[in-house]
Amino acid sequence: MADDKVKGPASYFPSIEKKYGQPIQHWLDLVKSRQPAKHMELVAMLKDEHGLGHGHANAIVAHVMAGGQ
Repeated sequence: MADDKVKGPASYFPSIEKKYGQPIQHWLDLVKSRQPAKHMELVAMLKDEHGLGHGHANAIVAHVMAGGQ
């Protein structure tokens, strides 16, 4: 059903797993381990230290900051 489609930051998760070869939980745990930090500091860490693109890094951080598991 169309209503069951994943929306928001989590919609990026399948492509993040495919592109970077790690399960999404790896990235979520990494961001959580660096808290407390500002949103853009965490995005920069994922980009600079792990080579993620801006959109993917932002989706992961936004999900964590919103209280996602």
